[in-house]
Amino acid sequence: MSRQVRLMKLTTSYATRMNQLRNRIFGDIVRPTSITSKKVVALFSEHPVHKNPEKTIDYYPRHLETHQLMTKLRDYGLYRDEHKDFQEEISRLRELRVGKRGFVNPGNY
Repeated sequence: MSRQVRLMKLTTSYATRMNQLRNRIFGDIVRPTSITSKKVVALFSEHPVHKNPEKTIDYYPRHLETHQLMTKLRDYGLYRDEHKDFQEEISRLRELRVGKRGFVNPGNY
């Protein structure tokens, strides 16, 4: 056993201060603590859950490509967009009503 290891195992004030310095340098717990305190230290030393890259996924759906795909599928008749169908039906009914009156009043629409 080397002389430094034997000095570190002694309970002199020098050995305890050297152990504390070594623990501080290497990121260990500096003073002897209880198990519950160690759990708290481990809990607070972790990244928050929403910032931890191992637990979160940075995924953003491709909205533009998805919209273009659904528009093409709707044009082919393979997808039913009820909101767009409703908008087209309302505009068709407006055109029919305007045709009866003969003029368009932009204030009403």
